[in-house]
Amino acid sequence: MAAPRLLSGMGCLYEMPAALGRVRRPYSTSRTFAEVLRLPKRQLTELVFPLQELQRHLLPESGPVLHLKTFEPSLEDLARAESLFTASARNRIEYLSSAERLDHAPDLLRPEVCFIGRSNVGKSSLIKALFSLAPEVEVRVSKKPGHTKKMNFFKVGKYFTLVDMPGYGYRAPEDFVNMVETYLKERKNLMRTFLLVDSVVGIQKADNIAIEMCEEFALPYVMVLTKIDKSSKGHLVKQVLQIQKFVATKTQGCFPQLFPVRFCWIFLCCDLFWNPSVEMLYSKYNRKS
Repeated sequence: MAAPRLLSGMGCLYEMPAALGRVRRPYSTSRTFAEVLRLPKRQLTELVFPLQELQRHLLPESGPVLHLKTFEPSLEDLARAESLFTASARNRIEYLSSAERLDHAPDLLRPEVCFIGRSNVGKSSLIKALFSLAPEVEVRVSKKPGHTKKMNFFKVGKYFTLVDMPGYGYRAPEDFVNMVETYLKERKNLMRTFLLVDSVVGIQKADNIAIEMCEEFALPYVMVLTKIDKSSKGHLVKQVLQIQKFVATKTQGCFPQLFPVRFCWIFLCCDLFWNPSVEMLYSKYNRKS
């Protein structure tokens, strides 16, 4: 039996336990996923569908709404996303190489996605969480900003390559602009850029430089809001609405829906990648040929 769509409207939120009860076959063999499904309704929604939970804090007559329906994976979709990042003999997930310049980067044919963000925005923590089901993949996380100095390439099965870019701003590599600008402009198989923004402070001056590059090179990109567990619900809703407005009025290539993530949950991968995640890479929001 197919899993029900859970984000078709706020009313569906209150039907979630019954809907979950009707699903007989498991979404995933992952112990982590199974544990999450056992959470109470409110906790499950807050963890897996944070935007839907935030919508509850807006008054019906207040006017502004959060974008929920542009991209609305079901729990079954999320389980498929998790499988993309689960290492196995048939799904090899591994570190490939690092490069300081584009001409040193591996020559790959599969689609590529990159993660970029300000120093200390939580980029390495996010990528480490994505690879938590591939224990042989080492992603170094440092408390000191600016730890990543090179472009790091990771193979995600036969699906795509994930690229961890150096952080910009404080302690960024001296050649950051040349390195990153050349990559974003000339990497032919780059299909999606994930731009991480600290939800506590919102879009900063340094973020605008990255946004301008994505816009100038006509790149399809997504804004990922990190550290959403570090703010009050009221502050977070305010930030989300402000960033949504920025995306709607100041950008052309940015995906209209934001993706808020917590500090260390594997399910942050599920909102970003689901199967057909590769289909999403080729969607109407992609780079124009």
